[in-house]
Amino acid sequence: MRQHHLKADIFADYFQFYLWDPAQGRQAPADYVDEDIERRIKTGPHVVVICPDRNFTVPVEIEIHDAEPACNVQEWDHIVEASLHLPSGQLELHECTGGPVADWAVEPGWYRVRSLHGGLGTVDNLEGRDTYLIAVWPAPPTQVRVLKQWTAPPQP
Repeated sequence: MRQHHLKADIFADYFQFYLWDPAQGRQAPADYVDEDIERRIKTGPHVVVICPDRNFTVPVEIEIHDAEPACNVQEWDHIVEASLHLPSGQLELHECTGGPVADWAVEPGWYRVRSLHGGLGTVDNLEGRDTYLIAVWPAPPTQVRVLKQWTAPPQP
């Protein structure tokens, strides 16, 4: 069952925005490797970095569930999951250079973050009709897992 839902336009400066536990410090990882870029997600202590395909304002939906939600893989271009530890029970959505967008009180513990990316074929520099859905639910920690990998078609 969905506990919380938010639609927001997020400024994805540097192609990123964050979900983190603000009580543990607001520090995003800076040691990106090619695999992080390809997976469109980066993790660090108490943070998951979501990497949209535009360095601009993008439409994002955040859903917080009490259990793993259904996922229709066919509806999305790219799907990736990562674990997030929220020991304080605070979850904050934060823009890279903007600041906090929203926050929620949740049960302290481990969560799974599923980042679903759609409309990636429409992205052209700062323009596009890409959309992002982030689903969060309590789950034991595990490795980053790509459920569906987007690869841009070759340019003519």
